[in-house]
Amino acid sequence: MLTGLRLQNIALIDRLELDFERGFTVLTGETGAGKSILLDALDAVLGGLQGPAAQRLVPHDRERASIEARFSLQPTMLTWLEEQELPLDEEEELLISRDWRRQDDRLSSRFRLNGVAVNRQQVLSLRPMLIDLTVQGQTQQLARPGLQRQWLDQLGSIALEEPLGVVRRAWQQWRDQQRTLERAREDRERLEREREHHQALLEELETAALDDPNEIALLTAEQDRLVHGVRLQEGLAVLIGRLQDGADQAPSAVDHLLVCCHELQQMAQLDASLQGLGDRCLDLEAGLRDLIRDLETYGAALESDPARLSDLQERLALLKRLERRHGKDLAELCVLRDGLRESFEPGGAEAVVHALEQQEAAARQRRDEVNQQLTALRKGVAHQLEEDLLAYLRPMGLANVRFQVAVDPADPSESGADAIRFLFSANPGQPLAPLGEVASGGEMSRFLLALKTCLADVDGSSTLLFDEIDSGVSGRVSGAMADLLRRLSRHRQVFCVTHQPLVAAAADHHFRVSKAVDAGVTRSRVSHLRDTQAREQELAELAGGDLNEARAYAASLLEQRAA
Repeated sequence: MLTGLRLQNIALIDRLELDFERGFTVLTGETGAGKSILLDALDAVLGGLQGPAAQRLVPHDRERASIEARFSLQPTMLTWLEEQELPLDEEEELLISRDWRRQDDRLSSRFRLNGVAVNRQQVLSLRPMLIDLTVQGQTQQLARPGLQRQWLDQLGSIALEEPLGVVRRAWQQWRDQQRTLERAREDRERLEREREHHQALLEELETAALDDPNEIALLTAEQDRLVHGVRLQEGLAVLIGRLQDGADQAPSAVDHLLVCCHELQQMAQLDASLQGLGDRCLDLEAGLRDLIRDLETYGAALESDPARLSDLQERLALLKRLERRHGKDLAELCVLRDGLRESFEPGGAEAVVHALEQQEAAARQRRDEVNQQLTALRKGVAHQLEEDLLAYLRPMGLANVRFQVAVDPADPSESGADAIRFLFSANPGQPLAPLGEVASGGEMSRFLLALKTCLADVDGSSTLLFDEIDSGVSGRVSGAMADLLRRLSRHRQVFCVTHQPLVAAAADHHFRVSKAVDAGVTRSRVSHLRDTQAREQELAELAGGDLNEARAYAASLLEQRAA
């Protein structure tokens, strides 16, 4: 419930602070007095006005401006605050503010909730729990089929919420399957177009007999050994000669080491502490003989084969030519060949497409089944809406009204497969036709009020605000609308901007918006009409005509309300 509104430097208002109560509240005043300022202020503080529209609220000669709205807390708001990790007000109220600051001819604003800075998206997500603002011109939206479906689903939220979730998930699953199938079909068509080229490429790669991604490195190492075979043989001969055979009748390294070992053994007989050094010398002699055997083994494997070398060089040239031609290394060429093999296997891409077609068909069948279930539920909600709306419309000067919610087939979407149309007829003999095509402005206003009344039971907003919902009607009809607004206020806090004395007289609380010029400056003021005399005066001005008759009429309206 909206409990208070504070404005500072907003449009024609320097400073204003209002307190509100439960029940039915009306705002009256002459056209241009500033009633729209209050509506725009509420819209702005709840994130609705942006850009130039919001900037027009702040006078060009003011550097700062602010709007502050207070709401009593409801359970859904408490849950929202906990989810957003925002603090509770000490008085357990919800305080939303929007402050503007002008600097260097640039106007910026920020939102706060219970003193904590929040962004506009957070405010907009909270707004549906706070207020439902019905402004002038909104009756035009009644003709939009998309909104008609949303209103129907909102009315049936208890019965439709879970099925709508099932429909959304089934639609998304089918859409994912369809996209996967489309990509597979595109791949298949591309492969068909490239089949001849791929066939030639596969033949080339198969002819090359690619087996080891590291083949080039292995062949290069073997080639190096063959190319340098003579030099390696010469080096081995020198090594073995020096280590084992000796050179120019000189002793070999083995001979020298044997002499050293023998001498250390002789010395160890004289000094036992040399025994360890003698053992180390014997280890050196054994290690040297192991080295000689390894060199001989390497020499036995070393070969100088010109024919083998020629084959290696031809193979290397082929592999490197393939790499340059296709811009891939040997490992990537092996992967490419394997992929081409799979594409030419029996079935191949065609088998993939066939499997995906079966999956898509199953997902489509599931989508259609849940859509049919949702359609049946929507028809039940539509029937209930027809009954409820007619019950509200007939007392408002539409005794012969007919209304029907047409649930027609439509292309499937994440919202189901239904096209919702509101069909309306206000007069006998007039066939049912789309609401926006046949309803007058006054009929649209009454329809919107009746619809909002139906939605009030399922709407999360605790406060409803109507801007001249009674526009285009008069007399008995406005009285019926007043009765409906008053009935609605038993369950919701209701605000209504009106020019109708019958509607204003039915309210629990009455505020008058006026405009005055002070020292050449126009300002708007808001007065709470608490006493009967003040209300009679305002109702008489709304009624117009002879002043005495108007005052008598106003007094009778207030007496009827009191009765």
